[in-house]
Amino acid sequence: MLRQCVSVGSPTKGSGMVAVTGNLEVEDVRPFMPARDFERSAEFYSALGWSIVWTDNEGLALMELGGCRLMLQDFYVRQWAENFVISVVVSDAAAWFERVATAIEEGDYGDARVESPRSESWGAIVTYAWDPSGVLLHFTQFT
Repeated sequence: MLRQCVSVGSPTKGSGMVAVTGNLEVEDVRPFMPARDFERSAEFYSALGWSIVWTDNEGLALMELGGCRLMLQDFYVRQWAENFVISVVVSDAAAWFERVATAIEEGDYGDARVESPRSESWGAIVTYAWDPSGVLLHFTQFT
C-alpha cells in the first residue's frame, strides 16, 4: 500500500508560503530517473526487487519498491545521471549490500557496482550502489 504524504499546511506570516484555497494534500513524489539503456536499467531494478507498476512501452515505467515509487525514463545525460542520487531508507544496509552484489554478479548490468556498507558521521550505515547509468543509490540504515 502506498503511503500518503502529509499536508503542506497553511501559510503563516513570514513563512513565504502563498495563501491559496483548495486541497494541497500531497499524495506522492515521483522522481524521474535517467536510464542510458532503459531495458538494462529496468532489469537491474527488477533484480533488486522493484516491480513495474505501469509502463507506456516506449521508455517510461513507474517502478515501486516497498510502497515508494519512481519513474524510470529512457532519457540520459551523463552529467545529470552521475549527479542523481536516490536515498532508500532500509532496516539493514548489509542485507542490501548482499542483494545488490548478488544481482550484479548474476546479471549483465554493465557499469553497475556496489560498495560495502559503511558508517557515516551523520548517523547512518550506508551501502552505496551505482546503477547501470551511473545513478547513485544510498541504501541508508539510520542507527
